[in-house]
Amino acid sequence: MIADSLVIVLAEDDPGHAQLVKRNLQRAGLANAIVHVSDGQEALDYIHRQGSYQQRNVNPMLLLLDINMPRVDGVEVLRQVKQHELLAKIPIIMLTTTDDPREIDRCYELGCNVYITKPVEYEALVEAIRRLGLLLQIVKLPD
Repeated sequence: MIADSLVIVLAEDDPGHAQLVKRNLQRAGLANAIVHVSDGQEALDYIHRQGSYQQRNVNPMLLLLDINMPRVDGVEVLRQVKQHELLAKIPIIMLTTTDDPREIDRCYELGCNVYITKPVEYEALVEAIRRLGLLLQIVKLPD
C-alpha cells in the first residue's frame, strides 16, 4: 500500500479534469495529498523544488502526467525525470486522452510505469479514475 506521506503530483492543464481526478481518487479511498500543477514546467518546478515550490517538504512522490500541456508537455517531463539519476525511481503514470500507439510506445520507452488513456465519456472516465485509485492503494513503490 502506498504510504500516506507520498504526495501525488497531478500535472493537468484542464482544471475540470484535475478536479475530477482528485475527487475520484479520494472517493476511491486514497488519503494522500494530491498537488495539482497546471503544466509540465510547474511539475518540474515542484519536483526540483524551484520557484514557488522552493520551501516544499521533501516527500516521496508519484506523478500523474497529462501529455498535452502548455510550456512543457508530459512526455518531456517524463524524459527529464527518468534521465535524472536521483529522480528516475519516481513512479510516473501517464493519464491522458492521447491513444496514439506510437505515443504509448514512446512513453514506455522513456520509462513510464503505466499509461492510461482517459475515456471521453464522463462515466467511463470516472470509472477509470476510480480503478486507478483502487490500484494505487495496493501498489508497492520504491523507497
